[in-house]
Amino acid sequence: MTKDIYRSIEATIEDIIEESPTIKTFVLRTHEPFSFKAGQFIELTLPGVGEAPFTPSSDPSVKDRMDVTIMKAGKITGLLHGIAKNTCVGIRGPYGLGYPLDKFKGKDILIVGGGVGLAPLRSFLYALFSQMDNFNKVVLRYGARSSQDIIYKKLLPDWSKTDKMNLVLTVDIGDPSWQGNVGLVTTILKDLPVNLDNCVSIVCGPPIMMKFVTLKLLDLGFNPRDIFLSMEKNMSCGLGKCGHCRIGSFYICKDGPVFTYEQLSKLHDIWD
Repeated sequence: MTKDIYRSIEATIEDIIEESPTIKTFVLRTHEPFSFKAGQFIELTLPGVGEAPFTPSSDPSVKDRMDVTIMKAGKITGLLHGIAKNTCVGIRGPYGLGYPLDKFKGKDILIVGGGVGLAPLRSFLYALFSQMDNFNKVVLRYGARSSQDIIYKKLLPDWSKTDKMNLVLTVDIGDPSWQGNVGLVTTILKDLPVNLDNCVSIVCGPPIMMKFVTLKLLDLGFNPRDIFLSMEKNMSCGLGKCGHCRIGSFYICKDGPVFTYEQLSKLHDIWD
């Protein structure tokens, strides 16, 4: 039977976790099994109101629950931030292409996240954790505007203890309680404990952050084909129908949202 790409399944919001003043994680219990690959996205529906695309932030191996971490930034996200536990929502998908984990086997993996961009990367990390023997090491560099804006604060210490894991954080603006690095995430992309000849980099965050991180990685010697970007910002319908997310000949929702920089490097305005 051909899958109905428009079909939505029901899910109940079991919990809402406040990650920062503007970011919440919604824990959804799906009413039927739902599968996705790390890097794919869903359309989350508020019945009778509208929908928006989001990348799950939970473990892809879990089929009956899903976490979606959402920053309050527009109409639908604002309404989602105002709903309560036990609200029923809809999920359709998954859509797009995930991360090609098979291509990463035997390599060092550098992950660079900014702000709420750590949400899709959390799903990717869980996928890596389930098969860490396949990878040499995982290096995570994450930046947020301030210490209050860091998400997954309770999870980060455990991640840092994971075998083969190397984690460094930074904030743009320091405060008396912050003891770590102060500066943009590019300031902690030096003296990386990776073999550049056998390393891939996964980048997700605000467009301006991804732009300068990509330039930094190229300057360090990364090959454009080894830089993987999550280009989610302009997605809308999820089906390549509305054209809102088109870049050159690509539709982000169908051909991505994960692209190599090599695929996009000759296109104009990819960071808009």
